[in-house]
Amino acid sequence: MKKIKYILFALLLTAATGASAKRIQPAHVYMFGFSASFQDSIIYITDIQDVRGAWMDSKTKFLEGRDHYSYQLKEYFADSLQLQQRVCMTFFATSKKKAERKKEKLLSKYIDKKKKLIYDIRRVSIQDFKFEPVNMSPEQ
Repeated sequence: MKKIKYILFALLLTAATGASAKRIQPAHVYMFGFSASFQDSIIYITDIQDVRGAWMDSKTKFLEGRDHYSYQLKEYFADSLQLQQRVCMTFFATSKKKAERKKEKLLSKYIDKKKKLIYDIRRVSIQDFKFEPVNMSPEQ
């Protein structure tokens, strides 16, 4: 009886490791960046960009290397605008419409209900900053 349990456990373990998620590379991902600081009331938000060559997890549909994209934005503020210690976040979606909804939802947190601006929201155009795809292939 114990041998059967061990054999079943071994089969279950092999099946579980074989079903691990794989990285896929979709045609494109739409993303935008957001940056804020605890030292001032200025919010920076980038345009929605079509990033070709981004990697996603096939099981969870989550963007691989999200931290690299946030660091790209953080380095832009540190190098180009000399703005240190900013909190940078990257949002993504597989369609432009979904990305626009995420951006509107995020901006609604920083705009009063009467369309009165609470914070100084500044737009970062695609000419100023552009996300570069991060290579997440295992051959790195």
